[in-house]
Amino acid sequence: MEKSKVLIIGGTGYLGKRLVKASLAEGHETYILHRAEIGVDIEKVQMLLSFKEQGAHLISGSFTDHQSLVKAIKLVDVVICAISGVHIRSHQILLQLKLIDAIKDAGNVKRFLPSEFGTDPARMEDALEPGRVTFDDKMIVRKAIEDAQIPFTYISANCFAGYFLGGLCQPGKILPSRDSVVLLGDGNEKAIYVDEDDIAMYTIKTIDDPRTLNKTVYLRPPKNILSQREVVETWEKLIGKELQKSSIPKEQFLASLKGLEYAEQVGLLHYYHVCYEGCLTNFEIGNDAIEASKLYPEIKYTTAEEYMKRYL
Repeated sequence: MEKSKVLIIGGTGYLGKRLVKASLAEGHETYILHRAEIGVDIEKVQMLLSFKEQGAHLISGSFTDHQSLVKAIKLVDVVICAISGVHIRSHQILLQLKLIDAIKDAGNVKRFLPSEFGTDPARMEDALEPGRVTFDDKMIVRKAIEDAQIPFTYISANCFAGYFLGGLCQPGKILPSRDSVVLLGDGNEKAIYVDEDDIAMYTIKTIDDPRTLNKTVYLRPPKNILSQREVVETWEKLIGKELQKSSIPKEQFLASLKGLEYAEQVGLLHYYHVCYEGCLTNFEIGNDAIEASKLYPEIKYTTAEEYMKRYL
């Protein structure tokens, strides 16, 4: 079967650049949408030129120029959007409504993968304000996709390993301490951590797979379903030393949010739902969804322990 041509939007971002690499590695003709008004962001330009040397096509376009989006979409079969949904960076989820309009007008897309890649928003109807805005916006995008009858795949990638494993699941930390750690609650709620390169590879694997059409694909690598305590124990084993531990009860954690900037509150509430409520693992995957490591056993995913060795 001929491989789909892929357009990646947000192809120079934290996950987007990995999606480009994975798409090229899997032999897809790969297009990257970039803004003409890129300015003097030299690192971004050099990244784009590097991808071009590896065989990617660079396409100029913008969310403010509908026809440029339509023109780019008509070149491909699959559209993957990786624009940021993180408030501490730039929350742009609803920009995808313009992309959906362009996909409708182009009329040729076999599959659309919107910017999800985290907690499944369909399971977060009880999330707290203001953190729930991320999930609400993603559900608005999903409704628009499904109302337009655009074929889709939703990727629920859970926790990016760099943000969670690096800081031993402590908000605001991305490097592990060799001395102490603060546990969120009792530290026993399970979460799921996935190497960002693995997220990209699993994502690209889905795009021509009929089993993932109009489904949510959960990334649940079995060895990476761990509690915060188990993450800490893994690090202690690697460094040969026990860390000093303290904990913060959920009431204290929630009280500490008062007075913080809006973006900080949003991000910290995501930690709350993951680490205090176990929102990533407190349900079984239903018939309308599928699990990636079972679908693609040939992918040797990076375990949490392997990932954490880089910090030694």
